[in-house]
Amino acid sequence: MSVAGSTGSIGLQALDVLRTASDDFRVVALGANRSIDLLAQQAREFLPEVIALTDESGARELAKLVPPSIEVISGEDALAMLGTVGDVVLNGVVGFAGLSVTVNALSTGRRLALANKESLIAGAPVVQMARATPGAELIPIDSEHCAIHQCLGMHPHRSAKDPAGARGGPFPAPEVRRLIVTASGGPFRDRTKSELAKVSVEEALAHPTWKMGPKITIDSSTLMNKGLEVIEAHELFGIDYDRIEVVVHPQSIVHSMVEFCDGATIAQLSNPDMRLPIGYALCYPDRLATAFGIIDWSKLRRLDFEKPDTATFRCLQLAYEAGRAGGSVPAWLNAANEIAVDAFLNARISWLQIADVVDETLARRIDSELKKVSDVLEADAEARRVALSVVERHERAA
Repeated sequence: MSVAGSTGSIGLQALDVLRTASDDFRVVALGANRSIDLLAQQAREFLPEVIALTDESGARELAKLVPPSIEVISGEDALAMLGTVGDVVLNGVVGFAGLSVTVNALSTGRRLALANKESLIAGAPVVQMARATPGAELIPIDSEHCAIHQCLGMHPHRSAKDPAGARGGPFPAPEVRRLIVTASGGPFRDRTKSELAKVSVEEALAHPTWKMGPKITIDSSTLMNKGLEVIEAHELFGIDYDRIEVVVHPQSIVHSMVEFCDGATIAQLSNPDMRLPIGYALCYPDRLATAFGIIDWSKLRRLDFEKPDTATFRCLQLAYEAGRAGGSVPAWLNAANEIAVDAFLNARISWLQIADVVDETLARRIDSELKKVSDVLEADAEARRVALSVVERHERAA
């Protein structure tokens, strides 16, 4: 298998899982953007055939740090090449940059263990075409979608190898009443809009239950992460937006639920540990022999659920609107959000202005049809240009 984004949060946890299942998997490729020392350390441990580094300037240094039998590839398309290596491709690349890995893995008929939700959201029409490739299989790693995948997989009308339309087809919609996607609520769950006016980057990065990279942690604080997951759930499982509901669940024990037409609700529960969904995606339809996220039921006292505050956390509603609009609009949403989050992390805009930048960018969007990867790239580039201009305007007004 290959691991794209092996030095990031998901990649590190994936390698931890692989250490427990070394007899079942062989790592043939690893890749990162620029973490030379860590990537070299991983290469010396797992001895892949290929390692990829986006940063071309560091490739020569990297080559000196690894055994000569390992091929080092570098450049803008280096990570994309990992989508064509190994039977299983784990895409742990952060942000829109993971699109090429996703498309390459699916279009070459491989299993894709997907943690990079942005590629499915921004390039949905192109990714769905790639999913139709014979042999292609998409298993989600996001804890929420992995939970839904498991809940739908319990349905007797699905074979053991294809629950929830894992190979591309939607679940039979009449039998599912709702998908219920849970959200921790992030670090600002109980705060009012006025209290959020001057929150710091450090406060936004202090997630109460999950340890994640900075981009996804900020997305969690704004509930944009949950909005992106709503779009992802629609694309993965073929359920319309009116039947995908978000509930805030601060304990992060129930990772999502499926409500069926007869009133039964099936949920997947575990303590927060991304190694569980990673192991599920790698071993499916079997289960990983090593347990992660075990619950001590003698200590679990309560499970709370509440409606999200979409007036304060506007990004969630913006994502619903973008998903319903379809076409290139989710790509614009994703690009605008990446620009806005980066601007916040660099103290160019306030936390509340993240939603403003996304909203104003979407108001200036150019609708287009996405038929190929170049269409997605064009929409993404234009959205980023507009979002940057919006950020600059907010900076001048500050």
